[in-house]
Amino acid sequence: MKEKRTLRFIFALWVAKAMKLALKLLGRNGTYLPGNTAIRLCPNFLGQVGKPKTVIGVTGTNGKTTVSNLVGDVLEKSGYTPIGNRFGSNTNAGIATVLLDSCGLLGSSKKELAVLEIDERMAPKILPYVHLDYLVITNLFRDSYKRNAHVDFISSILQSNIAPDTKLILNGEDLVSNHLCPQNSRVYFGIAAGDAKSTSQGNIIHDILVCPQCGAKLQFEYIRYNHIGRAHCPNCDFGSPDLDYAVQDIDYQRHLLQIDTPSGRQTYRLVGDNITDIYNTVTAVALLSELGLSQQKITAAFDAMQIVKTRFEEDIVGDKRVVMMLAKGQNPIACSRVFDFVRHQPGKKAVVLLNYDYFDKQETSENIAWLFDTDFEFLDHPDINQVLCVGVRALDYQLRCLMAGIPADRAQACPQDERAADMLRLDEVDTVFILNDLYTYDVSVALQKKILEKLQKGVA
Repeated sequence: MKEKRTLRFIFALWVAKAMKLALKLLGRNGTYLPGNTAIRLCPNFLGQVGKPKTVIGVTGTNGKTTVSNLVGDVLEKSGYTPIGNRFGSNTNAGIATVLLDSCGLLGSSKKELAVLEIDERMAPKILPYVHLDYLVITNLFRDSYKRNAHVDFISSILQSNIAPDTKLILNGEDLVSNHLCPQNSRVYFGIAAGDAKSTSQGNIIHDILVCPQCGAKLQFEYIRYNHIGRAHCPNCDFGSPDLDYAVQDIDYQRHLLQIDTPSGRQTYRLVGDNITDIYNTVTAVALLSELGLSQQKITAAFDAMQIVKTRFEEDIVGDKRVVMMLAKGQNPIACSRVFDFVRHQPGKKAVVLLNYDYFDKQETSENIAWLFDTDFEFLDHPDINQVLCVGVRALDYQLRCLMAGIPADRAQACPQDERAADMLRLDEVDTVFILNDLYTYDVSVALQKKILEKLQKGVA
């Protein structure tokens, strides 16, 4: 919330602005350090710095980066000039950098609109100081143990820090997040039931099985993955809400979605082929519609979009494909969704797991408990000829593959990153999937380059 500005704040603001300028002159982005310095010099800096007239927050376990980027792109293409942390940190320091960079020398904001991606774990350090007019919660799942502990812990800190006048945009098929802050105004998005009837998708993790109000076992109408679906409690009124923005029809061939909205049924382009892409699209449509943008503006912006290369990149050499996909390490749900996507792709496939923890690698130590929450069983598929586990924890990853039932001749370990290209059996597959973490992107690009060179030379 806005507080009276002090001399300490002004001093911190000027130092941080000078640091931002110096870093820019040195050719660095400076998306974290200026904000971190400002908060260190003035602990309530976020409370005093000016904010745009309308502030939108996007948080959740998975999808928050994609959704915030989608929303920012549509707003820009529609004539707005939102500020945001697209290229920076989603912590309090990153958000402080965005806000100080867009305000004047006395701390007043010069902007009308902000779209801020917010790390859900950082909610207590951000939400009490930055009032949100709208907050999107994409979903809440079990995530990194060392950072997020458990999904109930994350939902509790969001519950405690969301302002009562913030409008919520919630996943109607996520029973963990869609009952947060019941007093707040809200709309729900999701995929209509359609012909979904399965109440089990073979996932290891299911974060909500019993009613949080009375403890009775929930009855699921269907499950799309993990706990995403529709359910109700047989003993009380707890259950899935009706959807305000519901995907009714999905045309994968033409990449189109039919979405029922409060204004009627609308057609939008689907950017991507994964079920998570569908959720990201309907999430963005729900928020943008609540902001008052017309279908025409949203559609025109979607039609001009492409998936960010760090998240999906495809190259074709002859009759073979090389695909790089983001599969966030330490995040069992994100990896499981990618594994599920890969197994359903056509043709014979090789999978390279390059999603080890880059920072833990420096100490040759990594918390590998998340491997046993991840659905490696999805990689035990007759069309997946090879799973190559790369990096310093390659043997741990290989063991998890073997425990998932993948035959030993198809699950291999490659501790040295630089040897991975030579270990791939390229002549046996139609597609190579390189699954990278956010911080192993450069290593993955180097491997991608070697594979493409081998294919171009015809030595596969």
